[in-house]
Amino acid sequence: MVTIGGVEIACEEAGPGKPAGTVVLAHAGVADMRMWDHQFAALSRRHRVIRYDWRGHGRSGDAQGEVCHHEDLLAVMDAMKIERAALIGCSMGGAYAVEAALAAPGRVAALALISSGLAGHRWPRAMLDQARDRVHTSVPPDRLARYRAGAAGHVDPADVRAMAEAHTLWQVAGPDRGRDALSEEVWAAAVEMCGLVFRRSWSGPRSAERHLDPPAATRLPEVAVPALVINGLSDVPGIQEVSRLLAEGIPGARRLDLPDTGHLAPLERPAEVTAALTAFLSEVFT
Repeated sequence: MVTIGGVEIACEEAGPGKPAGTVVLAHAGVADMRMWDHQFAALSRRHRVIRYDWRGHGRSGDAQGEVCHHEDLLAVMDAMKIERAALIGCSMGGAYAVEAALAAPGRVAALALISSGLAGHRWPRAMLDQARDRVHTSVPPDRLARYRAGAAGHVDPADVRAMAEAHTLWQVAGPDRGRDALSEEVWAAAVEMCGLVFRRSWSGPRSAERHLDPPAATRLPEVAVPALVINGLSDVPGIQEVSRLLAEGIPGARRLDLPDTGHLAPLERPAEVTAALTAFLSEVFT
């Protein structure tokens, strides 16, 4: 555990005595550091690899008040005595990696962005409506409103499970695939991590995010490091659009599309993602 702003942040480290570069893994908002199990083990054969849980996620302390996740990422690097690293982020973990690269360009050697979010980007109405219809309706609206306001007092485990399963089906499998698209192992891991996210957000203290100003969405041409964008072709279309924006907006960025892959490619397609990251990092740290 490292302490950042009075909050304990869970970190794990692995790697050889003389690493070929340092890598930091930033998980998705619907998950925690466990989504990186395969990459953490494989990449640490050559690199010093750090993974951590955002505040309010996994084993880290609660998020409360104003939270700035890209500053936390850089603070984790400080705490682990990392001067410069390649940042690999999934979903909003990717968004925070981009913000870190803009806020502290000398600290970032490269970016690998998987099904990434993008701070300052407005999600399309069709995507928000689909999330409401397919995910939010899994819990009665009166209880969901109390959970979101932190006013429920008691969080029903059945509601947590229902929401986690609905969200996993919609996003991790993808809106046009069924539950059988994911192996039982991937389904169980995704639902467990997602359920923990909902339970903590519904029962913990209230928080609000602070992002870079001007936002990252307007500053992609400023990103001056090698970038790899990995996109799951079965992911939510609005998220795939962000992959397009990143690949076209970051100078020299490469894009890799993975067929039959939803939102958590490192969990669903571990071998393919690890191979792509290994090749990318071998070029970055030559």
